Amino acid sequence: MPADDDITRLIGRDVYSNNGVFVGHVEDVRLDTDERRISGLALGNANKELFDQEDGKGVIIPYRWVSAVGDIVIIKDVIERLRARTEEAEEAV
Repeated sequence: MPADDDITRLIGRDVYSNNGVFVGHVEDVRLDTDERRISGLALGNANKELFDQEDGKGVIIPYRWVSAVGDIVIIKDVIERLRARTEEAEEAV
């Protein structure tokens, strides 16, 4: 299992893409007990431009997207690329 301090240092951190776009705020951590690792981050206050979500619902992003943890959490720009593809598809229709 990840060390408790590894988990608690994630809670409360703001999450940004590596391009500087605010993604959300870490409210909880999802654990994979079989693999004994962190598998995802539960975000609150998620960027509504990036996620199609119902009011009051959070978002869980895979931990494999995390590229750095410090005062903030930095994730790969996967979300922005997915959003760009969706917008391109909508424009093609």
